Amino acid sequence: MLDQILHAFVTVSALSSHPIILVILGFVGAYLGGKLVEIIPATRRIIERREAQAAERQ
Repeated sequence: MLDQILHAFVTVSALSSHPIILVILGFVGAYLGGKLVEIIPATRRIIERREAQAAERQ
């Protein structure tokens, strides 16, 4: 199992040296981060409060 983990780190290390791959990983990370924020209940409540406050101001 340790061999598979080390192989994954080496692969990611080799891929991270290419700027195009880094841009793609950045977009994927931003997308997954946005989805994760929608899933977590605490952050969902914060977003709903902000949206409600913005709707009240208008």
